[in-house]
Amino acid sequence: MMGKTKSVVLAAALIGGAGAMLQGTANAQDERFRLERTEDGYVRMNTQTGEMSLCREQDGRLTCAPSSETDDSSQMSLQSRLADLEKRVEKLEAEAKPNTGLPSEEEFDQTLGMMERFFQRFIGIVKDLDAETDTPPNKPAEPEPGEDASRT
Repeated sequence: MMGKTKSVVLAAALIGGAGAMLQGTANAQDERFRLERTEDGYVRMNTQTGEMSLCREQDGRLTCAPSSETDDSSQMSLQSRLADLEKRVEKLEAEAKPNTGLPSEEEFDQTLGMMERFFQRFIGIVKDLDAETDTPPNKPAEPEPGEDASRT
């Protein structure tokens, strides 16, 4: 039964929250509480704080009580967890290296090595092209293997 109530409360919260967001700001100020019908009665949600109450009709009157999900022990537990997480984030932020936008020494050396290899290969290609174009223009071309040298 408790699981069913939690599901109803959650569904009502989602519906109520979505409805509150869709209303205009003037209308939202006028309507502080929103009621949603459930199988067992109503769920009343405070649209300003998000606090929910379970309501039942008794003797023609609507009686509301705070939802059991908002008990003090669970709220204290959540506040404790939040404080622990905030401390952890502060510690991690303090330990983090500032991002200067510059590469590390290792990344720089690796990139420089790639650039050196690129330029060495490029210079090798240029030297090969120079060697091909440096043949004297009056020198007859050498015969291909298998060709008769006397025919040229």
